[in-house]
Amino acid sequence: MAKLDLDITKLEMAANRLRAMAHPMRIAIIELLQQKEKLSVTEIYKKLKIEQASASHHLNILKSKGVLASRRDGKKIFYSLRSKTLTQIIDCINKCNTD
Repeated sequence: MAKLDLDITKLEMAANRLRAMAHPMRIAIIELLQQKEKLSVTEIYKKLKIEQASASHHLNILKSKGVLASRRDGKKIFYSLRSKTLTQIIDCINKCNTD
């Protein structure tokens, strides 16, 4: 049996990202950003039909855990996915729900 070389710090970071993603609204945000490379806060809350404060709350959680990146352009802040790998996790979850 091969010895596993586990990096506890990397595992903790991965677990934190998964916990941050484990909310229906955050999954919806990730799916939106999967379809379009970057979106403003306004575009996100309008597409999801939620309050701006709620969208900002979820976006901040995802950003703080390294799931999203943000970039300011004038008065607007645009969000994007930090890694396309995260979308594969969402795809896997969606596939599991159809089996």
